[in-house]
Amino acid sequence: MSLLPFRTKLGLRVLPFLALALSARATTVIAPDFDHLVSRAQVIFDGNVTGVRSQWIGEGSEHRIVTFVTFKVNDLIKGDAASNYTIRMLGGTVDGRTMRVTDAPEFAVGDHDLLFVENNGSQFVPLVGIGHGRFHIGKDQSGSDMLVTGENQPLTDVNQLGADEHAVAQNRRALSLTEFKSAVRTRMSEQKVRANTP
Repeated sequence: MSLLPFRTKLGLRVLPFLALALSARATTVIAPDFDHLVSRAQVIFDGNVTGVRSQWIGEGSEHRIVTFVTFKVNDLIKGDAASNYTIRMLGGTVDGRTMRVTDAPEFAVGDHDLLFVENNGSQFVPLVGIGHGRFHIGKDQSGSDMLVTGENQPLTDVNQLGADEHAVAQNRRALSLTEFKSAVRTRMSEQKVRANTP
């Protein structure tokens, strides 16, 4: 009895996982600057996570885990979203099996975030620049709201986006949620004027 059929079967079973691992390693995300973050987003909102649910979808080679993250929208800044908005992301944990996308943010009920969403439902992580499209809203030492980037750095200036965030963030006060939302709305207005200027 030859071992070739066994090896072939084993190779065919391992090949999809190897291809997924290699393609995941090959994914390179260039951090968007503030202008691209605002212009590429179809929906921008400030919200609180109210639910996180993962499930298997698809059949055969398309069988994968996706996670649905539902937010209570506190402030819709751009686009169309109801008072509750759900994003669908590739990855999650179901029945002890976990699938992760490198650099994809993980959400938990109670999180307070400001999101820049694009291609929800069709993109594997529907955030502009994957983790760069999520800003966690935390508290500073005085208890005031502050913005934290996907790299877990305080956002001190919108111009630090797409740059060396560690260098820019040192020894500066983090932007408040109100300041950041104001900067987003101002940039949206500027982009609209540019688009309408011949």
